[in-house]
Amino acid sequence: MSITKEAELLGMQKASEAVAFALKEMMKYAAVGMTTKELDLYGAKILSQFGANSAPYVTYGFPGWTCISVNNEICHGIPSDEKVLRDGDLINIDVSAELNGFWSDNGASFVLGNDIHQHQKLVNASKEILIKALSHIKGGAKIADIGFLIETEAKKRGYRVIKNLGGHGIGRSLHEQPDELLNYKNKYDQRRFRKNSVVAIETFISTASSYAETQNDGWTMVGNKGGYMAQHEHTIVVTDGQPIILTATNGILA
Repeated sequence: MSITKEAELLGMQKASEAVAFALKEMMKYAAVGMTTKELDLYGAKILSQFGANSAPYVTYGFPGWTCISVNNEICHGIPSDEKVLRDGDLINIDVSAELNGFWSDNGASFVLGNDIHQHQKLVNASKEILIKALSHIKGGAKIADIGFLIETEAKKRGYRVIKNLGGHGIGRSLHEQPDELLNYKNKYDQRRFRKNSVVAIETFISTASSYAETQNDGWTMVGNKGGYMAQHEHTIVVTDGQPIILTATNGILA
């Protein structure tokens, strides 16, 4: 969507507050021995306190309120009573929701407990790359150039990007134009970011794979060549200068 009046900005801020708080609290609540279903239900409770509705559930009938992916799972992990969190796990939580007709999206990868499997370096790379990407997004900037920046920064650190996942427009629905805000340079993409547009910008930084493949459950995605992936995501408003980060209170880049 494009912000055209104060009421729209306020609506996006309220929806973003809900998803940002839910993500922040879920990351704090996650503990060794907890199931991903327990963690998901905690997030659902927070969203309900805001009066917000789970976006993946409403939009796609996803079998959970939030997406929780663990270790080799890249994204869209289904919360489960059988999946128990362990020390050193690489966890990704993606929280998106609708509130009063406005939609917002954010996500984060983090290491649970002790970094016994050395995932923190990957997590840090994802954060650093998102920070740099956001600093270059403004009205008129080429979308493909941001993708090029993300992939270049990943390669500098010895990583790859997942090429069939990316950010997207958001606001009046979960996925809007511009879609496919990819993490690499598509030379055929001549689109530019528009001032006042609302977009979800996310990194998909990988140790081994370049593409995500859907598993037999119809939702969970893993890398085509295995390995691990870290993702961080903010919903922003594009301006003439630095973007307005609507989900900044999740604290993922602090």
